[in-house]
Amino acid sequence: MNAVSAIQTGSVRIKAAQVEAKGTPLASMGHILFDSDWADWLPIYAWVIQHEEGAIVVDTGETARVHDAGYHPRWHPYIRWAAQFRVQPEEEIGPQLKRMGINPADVRQVVLTHLHTDHAGGLAHFPKSKIWVSQPEYEAASGFLGKVRGYLPHRWPQWWKPVFVPWASEAVGPFTRSFPLTRRGDVVAVSAPGHTPGHLAVIVRDDVSVFIAGDITYNERLLRAGKVDGVSPNQAVSLATAKAVLKLAESEKLVYLPSHDPDGPGRLAALSLVNRTG
Repeated sequence: MNAVSAIQTGSVRIKAAQVEAKGTPLASMGHILFDSDWADWLPIYAWVIQHEEGAIVVDTGETARVHDAGYHPRWHPYIRWAAQFRVQPEEEIGPQLKRMGINPADVRQVVLTHLHTDHAGGLAHFPKSKIWVSQPEYEAASGFLGKVRGYLPHRWPQWWKPVFVPWASEAVGPFTRSFPLTRRGDVVAVSAPGHTPGHLAVIVRDDVSVFIAGDITYNERLLRAGKVDGVSPNQAVSLATAKAVLKLAESEKLVYLPSHDPDGPGRLAALSLVNRTG
């Protein structure tokens, strides 16, 4: 089985209304900005797949530069009132990979589920890697409008030349658009919109498959309950993607790994399945 490891690149705290939507997208955003109810501190996970064709990193986590003055645009209400970070330099993905015996320069492929800073903040560690992202995600995140939407395109490395995922129509279960990241096709990206319009996920397929979910939901309980997050621009699309994960779990053994679920590494170690009973 291909080894999948979690790398915690610090922690984030968001409003409870972001973890689970309250009402319509507009109403939910109001709750996020103005409610005083914070969720617990959550991990920021990136993932490394140790594959015979070379290591594949899924998301790059956050950077300690998030604490620098001016890193975030202070005019943005979400940044001012709805998100807090705790990241130390040694928690960044580059140093952590080196402690695992993996040189970031040897990572052939990096896949970004989406371009929010806690998923793309560590891009600077991978100047020699092919970095995959969906084209709609990149376009939504670029320029001034990208900043308005909560992205930080001005913090991307100047050398970065994104490689757009060339989606094919070959289905992976209920996911109708996919792209194999390995020659064997045992690591595959799937289009999984919702949290952002260009969001994707990565599936490591084996006797027990691992579904690296990005922010489809913030934890497995919400997935099973059919609850979507509070920043999804289209809750129906988010819910359809979540239902597709559950549908896939009916046809194959599946471990579900969102980026901010404290229980994710434990489920991975135990190979605890989405469609378990109880």
